[in-house]
Amino acid sequence: MSEVVSPGAVRLRELERIWRGRLSATLDRAVKPAVEAAAELVRKAAEGGEAVYGVNTGFGKLASVKIPAEQTEALQRNLILSHCCGVGDPLDEDATRLMMVLKLLSLGRGASGVRWQTVELIEGMLAAGVTPVVPVQGSVGASGDLAPLAHMAAVMIGAGEAVVDGARLPGAEALAKAGLDPIVLGPKEGLALINGTQFSTALALVGLWGAWRNAECCIVTAALSTDAIMGSTAPLVDAIHTLRGHKGQIMAARAQRALMEGSEIRESHREGDTRVQDPYCIRCQAQVSGAAIDLLRRAGEVLEVEANAVTDNPLVLVEEGRIVSGGNFHAEPVGFAADQIAMAIAELGAIAQRRVALMVDPNLSFDLPPFLTPEPGLNSGLMIAEVTTAALMSENKHLANPCTTDSTPTSANQEDHVSMAAHAARRLGRMNANLSHILGVEAICAAQGIDFRSPLKTSTPLQRVVERLRATVPALRDDRYLAPELEAAARLVMGGALVEAAGLDMTLGDD
Repeated sequence: MSEVVSPGAVRLRELERIWRGRLSATLDRAVKPAVEAAAELVRKAAEGGEAVYGVNTGFGKLASVKIPAEQTEALQRNLILSHCCGVGDPLDEDATRLMMVLKLLSLGRGASGVRWQTVELIEGMLAAGVTPVVPVQGSVGASGDLAPLAHMAAVMIGAGEAVVDGARLPGAEALAKAGLDPIVLGPKEGLALINGTQFSTALALVGLWGAWRNAECCIVTAALSTDAIMGSTAPLVDAIHTLRGHKGQIMAARAQRALMEGSEIRESHREGDTRVQDPYCIRCQAQVSGAAIDLLRRAGEVLEVEANAVTDNPLVLVEEGRIVSGGNFHAEPVGFAADQIAMAIAELGAIAQRRVALMVDPNLSFDLPPFLTPEPGLNSGLMIAEVTTAALMSENKHLANPCTTDSTPTSANQEDHVSMAAHAARRLGRMNANLSHILGVEAICAAQGIDFRSPLKTSTPLQRVVERLRATVPALRDDRYLAPELEAAARLVMGGALVEAAGLDMTLGDD
């Protein structure tokens, strides 16, 4: 299937649908005249005598070197080949395809000066499943994601490597297998392809969507844990949260309150409970996860703008009839957004880990057995599963340190302040995986705790969550080999199965 996308107007939900569904994409044909008009302006500039950066000059520190018109094709090809300096593992295919869609959107704004056939080749590669091999390391987030995008562009000129039908092939062979021809780059086209923030933005978007799914699950597992330790729902009263006014906090409290409605466990201790207040990891769950939700939404707003942006250089201003150098390739907004997402992920994991610690501690769990095993001593139960969550929580705290504050000069001090957005976004995948494992362990512990409250039952939505978990991870009685079950629980979190079982539906965007 293919999705028609409109440059300047695409929404996060469209991009997520393309990413999750491995859809191809084509530009709305209404943008073709603007794209071609910009390309014509570039063609005229290349034939003229005036020096225009990236059209008939060298690049970066070499911008003062004038290039003759007959060497402009070689100039653009050399640019791509020389910038293919990425290292490390290849970017996964789905994220690479998303990066290509984002590049299409940027080129489609009609300010980059590429020919329409260049747009059509990217569309053809997406449709045919030609996915460039893009090493994940090498970008500092200005001047754009040069090395990663160069590896994408290399395939377009018949160089580099690409994956087709699961086979990793030289770029020219990959195109030929798909019935596509490489292009000879025209003036500025190489620069238009590799200048831009699409690598960083794609990874930040993938990180955002993973974090949102984890945030949803965090509300579900928090509700389970609250029932498991016979916690109070009084802190979820709507008036508490509306008096403060933060949208995410109000949403989180309402969602958790609805999930726990009708729980026999909750009703059983409304009277005669000697505890006055629960620990913060229970009582302040809505405040913490709500703040994370608001942070993720703000990051989403930034990334939606960036997904629609023109971020190469120079820009072709057709209406003004000129080509102007600027700095839209600087990925500072993306780096800030990624840092915000990282903080949200770390804090969701920090409070979830404290709930796990609460449930396995007999001094705090309100009569649950030590480490949630029926026969403590002979069995260690979930003792080390909790330790694993502590390790993952600590790792995420370290990874949450900001990346955008760590600039360093590059390219002979011409590019003397950079965003570091690429690895700011790239770490989000690791952080989300860690958080999914923490929440998976929390679900296992909470389900175990709820079982110990029998014959009292939890609410209907939470019982569905326990049943979904139990279909994969049985109740723990005697000690057994747990590692595969922790992985299975994490997959249920990452795949959205527990949230779906709960019937929880939260929207990332305002609409």
